[in-house]
Amino acid sequence: MKQTHVLIIGYVWPEPKSSAAGTRMMELIALFMHQGWQVTFASPAVLSEHMADLAAINVNTVSIELNNTSFDQYIGDLNPDIVMFDRFMMEEQFGWRVEQYCPKALRILDTEDLHCLRDARHRAYKGDRDVCIGDLNSDIARREIAAILRCDLSLIISEHEMSLLQQHYKVDGSLLHHLPFMLDEQHLNLPRLDFEQRIDFISIGNFRHAPNWDAVLYLKETIWPLIRQQLPNAKLNIYGAYPPPKATALHNEKQGFLVQGWADDAHQVMSQARVCIAPLRFGAGIKGKLADAMLNGTPNVTTSIGSESMHGHLPWSGAVSDDAATFAHLAVNLYQQSGAWQQAVEHGDNIIRSRYNKAVIGSQLLIKVKHCRDNLASLRQQNFIGSMLRHHSHKSTKYMAQWIEAKNKVYTRHP
Repeated sequence: MKQTHVLIIGYVWPEPKSSAAGTRMMELIALFMHQGWQVTFASPAVLSEHMADLAAINVNTVSIELNNTSFDQYIGDLNPDIVMFDRFMMEEQFGWRVEQYCPKALRILDTEDLHCLRDARHRAYKGDRDVCIGDLNSDIARREIAAILRCDLSLIISEHEMSLLQQHYKVDGSLLHHLPFMLDEQHLNLPRLDFEQRIDFISIGNFRHAPNWDAVLYLKETIWPLIRQQLPNAKLNIYGAYPPPKATALHNEKQGFLVQGWADDAHQVMSQARVCIAPLRFGAGIKGKLADAMLNGTPNVTTSIGSESMHGHLPWSGAVSDDAATFAHLAVNLYQQSGAWQQAVEHGDNIIRSRYNKAVIGSQLLIKVKHCRDNLASLRQQNFIGSMLRHHSHKSTKYMAQWIEAKNKVYTRHP
């Protein structure tokens, strides 16, 4: 029997120590590898110093170019059974080439989170108003939803996004699969520091991600001063990949506001903190930092955006508030009250076991993938809107790519 071959076209090379998106990608790769499938990871992005060592886990890596026919020859020769696009931008760039030169491959889109939802909330936040239909129906939304419709299956990380896609954008549920984080609950059994052994607050997140940078500014300007009024000796350690100078400039020893930057082991620093605080005011998806907090027995205080689609009807692992003064009060209470702290730890354990079981979630995805592969022709016939979009937008994308390639060749000859 032929070994299944998966080609992943990455927007960036996976950096599991830098972002939740990198961690999620490695979870998917591990799932595919565990099935005995061959995995190739290709990306047009430049190599990064923090990227995962894919060769060490027997994943082939290939650098590819945008708007270049070299990819056509490459994928035709590779002839993968499954092609997974990492974010909708990669489907836009390479989807028509995959369809033309490898038409029988199952096309999967891993959205990571809905960029259109994050963008809509950011627009509303900057305008100091609620999200409106105009925000949701943006150009980014048109592009992202079109990519979802053109694919055979899209992986959606949150229940809220599943609902939004089906109710607002009218995407057929058969094209979607809810896939939250796939976490190893055995991590919950590792030795933990107790309440008395832990110290300080922690906040963590990639500084290149706009919601995280906004949260740092919100902490600095509003929330942390309120916490320090009640806990004058408390410290907040802020970790995150790629801190810019404007972030490190916020470091202030006297205020206990410590911008630590890169954390080589996020689990280690999280497991030593008493409380995690994540005052996210916009964004989408589900939050890797809060999953890490629960995995390491670290209660957290976050916003409704932060906790969205993460716990269902289960009690939250700490507290949730969108009001700055209340947020600070809840954080202080959790930091001081050992009973409330321990209860929050137990709530976090329950959430991880109930909602992020790696074995269960991975098995469900594999069943869905098998169904799609076994019924690919009929599923594509049923997806008329997708076929229409592929017919029209792939042609326009194809001609634009060919124009850019021709222009680049002329420029190379005559700089």
